[in-house]
Amino acid sequence: MIPPGLIVSAPASGTGKTTVTLGLARAFARAGTVVQAFKSGPDYIDPAFHRAATGRPSVNLDSWAMGAGQIAALIAAEMPAELVIAEGSMGLHDGVAAPGESGTGSSADLAALTGWPVVVVIDASGQAQTAGAVALGLARFRDDIRVAGVILNRVASPRHEALLRAGIEAAGLTVLGALPRLAAIEMPERHLGLVQAEEQADLDRILEAAADLVAQHCDLDAIRAAALPCRLHAAGHLPLPPPAERIALARDAAFSFVYPHLIAGWRAGGATILPFSPLADEGPDPSAGACWLPGGYPELHAPRLAAAQGFKRALNRFAETKPVHGECGGYMAMGAGLVAKDGTRHAMAGLLGLETSFAKRKMHLGYRLADLQTPAPGLPPRARGHEFHYATILSQPDAPLARVTDATGALVPETGSAKAFSGGGRATGSFFHLIAEAS
Repeated sequence: MIPPGLIVSAPASGTGKTTVTLGLARAFARAGTVVQAFKSGPDYIDPAFHRAATGRPSVNLDSWAMGAGQIAALIAAEMPAELVIAEGSMGLHDGVAAPGESGTGSSADLAALTGWPVVVVIDASGQAQTAGAVALGLARFRDDIRVAGVILNRVASPRHEALLRAGIEAAGLTVLGALPRLAAIEMPERHLGLVQAEEQADLDRILEAAADLVAQHCDLDAIRAAALPCRLHAAGHLPLPPPAERIALARDAAFSFVYPHLIAGWRAGGATILPFSPLADEGPDPSAGACWLPGGYPELHAPRLAAAQGFKRALNRFAETKPVHGECGGYMAMGAGLVAKDGTRHAMAGLLGLETSFAKRKMHLGYRLADLQTPAPGLPPRARGHEFHYATILSQPDAPLARVTDATGALVPETGSAKAFSGGGRATGSFFHLIAEAS
């Protein structure tokens, strides 16, 4: 049975909803409640923080890339639990212009699909009663979602809180908490978002501080009472089949962006995951039937990757007879070279002719629909995914992996690459991260 749930959302990014989500999750979990966290949208960093807060895996639920049946199946797969807390992405109603499998990717779409009420986090900096107008607009913009109440964040003083509460109450909404600014729980960021959970040695202290803050300044009983059961019913959705029975998976600080539901689906399909660390100069296990290089931060570790001769030799040997696939950072590491921010070129594995550069950063962000032109391990013929990086393509000489369009149907130049080897192996890569099969 799926327990009652809530979605933590906001008017915009940067309001503190991740801190509130983590604080709520840890506060309820340490009080003995079995909390299941989810992430609305394609963010691949936040789920690791959720897991640290709750002790349970967190999974992405994405209405643009996933159908309602898959979303229901992913929710059901993480049960049993006693309370669901899902973290939204961007602003509550923010999504793409054209809907995908079951929506536009907005947190509001997930709220409408599941029936989970929304707790709105408002950054109160620089405003007072106007916060009530903002909250009311979020609540009334769509009539198929329910706003359970508001948590005010970065409140400056008791007088400021009184004015904020007056505005929220005048809008007919409930104040569920009012949090003062606390620098001790602000987490460091870099160009793709928060610094990853596994890189933060101080993470448990931050989570405890966030839980203390939420427990002291929020009405936890009222928040839990506002949760409602999920209206979706588990369907017989089948996960994507694994690329092989034994999968060599690059996993370290340079290669860590892989969706949890993808790995869970591979394991459910009977696959064994064999992790290895390119940064430790390790190559893929020769017993594996396929190798997968996830995204991450190769640009931050380019000198070490260039010096990892054992990794590069082993990867090339593997690719002679077996398939290797890379996503975004993994794709760049499979290429011929990577130019760092300072203009220095670092030699990569050379499986593909791809040359990329961070010397002139340009953000590439958005959903992707890919129609494969050549088979790739673990990818369906038609795939939905997401792209987010700052790399510029200098050269992409190999055959294209797919015809790739954005959410509006416009072609994008990041087609990916494919190359076959004489021993029967092949190398494929893409800048998009696979989320789901497209209908």
